[in-house]
Amino acid sequence: MKNIPEVKLGIIAVSRDCFPRELSEKRRKAVAEKAKGGIYECPVIVENETDMIKAVEDVKANGCNALTVFLGNFGPETPETLIAQKFDGPVMFAAAAEGDGNLIDGRGDAYCGMLNCSYNLAMRRLKAYIPEKPVGSAQDIANEIENFIPIARAVIGLKNLKIITFGPRPQDFFACNAPIKGLYDLGVEIEENSELDLLVSYRNHAEDKRIPAICEDMAKELGTKGNNYPEILPRMAQFELTLLDWADEHKGARQYVAFADKCWPAFPEQFGFEPCYVNSRLASKDIPVACEVDIYGALSEYIGACISDDAVTLLDINNTVPKSLYENYIKNVTDYSLTDTFMAFHCGNTPSCKMCADRAVKYQLIQHRLLEPEGSSPDFTRGTLEGDIAAGDITFYRLQCDSEGVLRSYIAEGEVLDVQTGSFGSIGVFAIPEMGRFYRHVLIEKRFPHHGAVAFGHYGRALFEVFKYFGIQDIAYNQPESLPYPTENPFK
Repeated sequence: MKNIPEVKLGIIAVSRDCFPRELSEKRRKAVAEKAKGGIYECPVIVENETDMIKAVEDVKANGCNALTVFLGNFGPETPETLIAQKFDGPVMFAAAAEGDGNLIDGRGDAYCGMLNCSYNLAMRRLKAYIPEKPVGSAQDIANEIENFIPIARAVIGLKNLKIITFGPRPQDFFACNAPIKGLYDLGVEIEENSELDLLVSYRNHAEDKRIPAICEDMAKELGTKGNNYPEILPRMAQFELTLLDWADEHKGARQYVAFADKCWPAFPEQFGFEPCYVNSRLASKDIPVACEVDIYGALSEYIGACISDDAVTLLDINNTVPKSLYENYIKNVTDYSLTDTFMAFHCGNTPSCKMCADRAVKYQLIQHRLLEPEGSSPDFTRGTLEGDIAAGDITFYRLQCDSEGVLRSYIAEGEVLDVQTGSFGSIGVFAIPEMGRFYRHVLIEKRFPHHGAVAFGHYGRALFEVFKYFGIQDIAYNQPESLPYPTENPFK
């Protein structure tokens, strides 16, 4: 099951009829030659509305689901912007810089044309992506096209996404509860179900003939050191098949799915295990399963999966780093202050490919204390994938609909440090520059919940552009000390 889109990009060159159309054609070819991975060149040069219709029909017939509209010269305002209206997919607009020094017959004036283009897009209330540097050489535009691909993948993905939930938010976790209006504003569909629906489907998968093959794959992934409870693999394999089949049978008119499931307190006792390891496996297949019915956590994870084309996870912004650990292992080997660091944690949902080699299936310590007899061996609270998260670059981010129905977001780039946590769950020591100020003046001030999505790499640029594309007005980030937050006390 392929759960994120494959982008096939096309390029359409436009030309104002009082400029040489050959200029646009030549410059389009130069861009296509520089573009990595190939790009479909529409042979139609758009000078008028009839050309526009022909060009859009041509790129659709050739399977394009994303477009670059390229102003090889000044460009015709009406036809070029109508491309974005008629084409059913994300569109980037870019323009040619003057290249060969010929400023008589070889001058295109696309630098000017981009201004009229953006003005006309706004007048028509059309969504389009315009990069930070929209005018440039063939190589410059090819670079912007490469940056556009993950953005287009996320836009296409959300347009075709359904989030499937099971159960209401757990008691005292109302922070994960949010209006679904924001999903509809983004074009995302949602299907809300009962935990009983999931339990019935799970029981119907008993003795499924595919279970042994899933168990074998789980055992191979975990290895001998990570497979602490081989006897519960069939239960977890049965659950994995339940979710995969539900996704396939319930996605309806949508192509892609993400889950937000209620995982406690009733789940482990009724199903006989914790769902965390299965959640981690689905996340590694680009099917996020957010904990605690965190709908916007699932949405955020899915956006990150599209942008990074890689596994993501959802973690609590959980606890401070002990001063002793900081002074012994962080202070003298990094430039981070103590307040730049924190620990991000969840019970055991992070994909194994993003964890250290000693990760293993264990039991959920907190649930064991709460749900099983004191002093007893863990039984149905087994099933978490635990270990330290591997060191490397990360982006911590979230898209959230607040209690007033307003979509807002944050993005912060940082890293997981190569420091042993000495704790339990899927956990890591995270460092984000100016995290202390960001925590107070963004996360607390703007009422974000405790869950954040994590992409493994620095993807702030693409996330920012995706959020901007969808009209998110509030895109917060970890501002440097030289740039105070509006609510930051200047007399501190």
